[in-house]
Amino acid sequence: YERAAYQAQRLRRAVNRSDGHLQLVLTRRDLAETIAARVSGERVTAALLGTEGSHALEGGLGNIQGLHDEGYRTMGLHHFFDNELGGSLHGITGEGLNDFGRAAVQEMMRLGVIIDVAHSSEATVDDVLAMTGRPVFVSHTGVYGECASARNISDDHMQRIAASGGLIGIGYWEGAVCDNSPAGIVRSIRYAIDLVGVEHVALGSDYDGATTVTLDTSELAILTQTMLDEGFTEHEIRSVMGGNAVQFFLENLPE
Repeated sequence: YERAAYQAQRLRRAVNRSDGHLQLVLTRRDLAETIAARVSGERVTAALLGTEGSHALEGGLGNIQGLHDEGYRTMGLHHFFDNELGGSLHGITGEGLNDFGRAAVQEMMRLGVIIDVAHSSEATVDDVLAMTGRPVFVSHTGVYGECASARNISDDHMQRIAASGGLIGIGYWEGAVCDNSPAGIVRSIRYAIDLVGVEHVALGSDYDGATTVTLDTSELAILTQTMLDEGFTEHEIRSVMGGNAVQFFLENLPE
């Protein structure tokens, strides 16, 4: 918890030092104002705080409020192992949410925190979808029907996440897309669009330093070009390359 709070404080210091070029997004209005500034030609980047896994909760419901107060607006429930909330996609039990996990999800919902089910077991995804009528998202993943990897949840679950109004971020690493070339990434994007609809698909790079990828942020245009080469429409490309993510957060961040 202290580490997560410290990272939030570091981000705020970076915002304060940025002379307006970095803006912390806490609300829909914050994001809309940052987008308007960019459209007007200002050099400004939006920063959104989220956890990967809920280890920072340390089993305490009150820590959700604490992290929310620090500025966290998305929370992933799991990472690489089962935790106090229940089963991870990579864990031993395969279980869903336990009693604390259900209470934690309810508290996140109360505060308007957007829930990220990346790395959560399929049983956990079932439980989350049954508890909330609000959209959830998968920040970084692949789609099992295109890449039968233990990292990816089923097509049925992807469709149910999309039906909730959710967003699915397609990653760039081999475990997510099987072929992590630009063509392989775009193949998974195409599959996801055909499976759940274009409005639910986004980029989910996973630039965390622990994955091996073939392109960095300066080279994202290769994804646009590959989609053009593969016959994607302009609407599909604009949606995947940022439009859907912006719209999702404009609709689901706190007012």
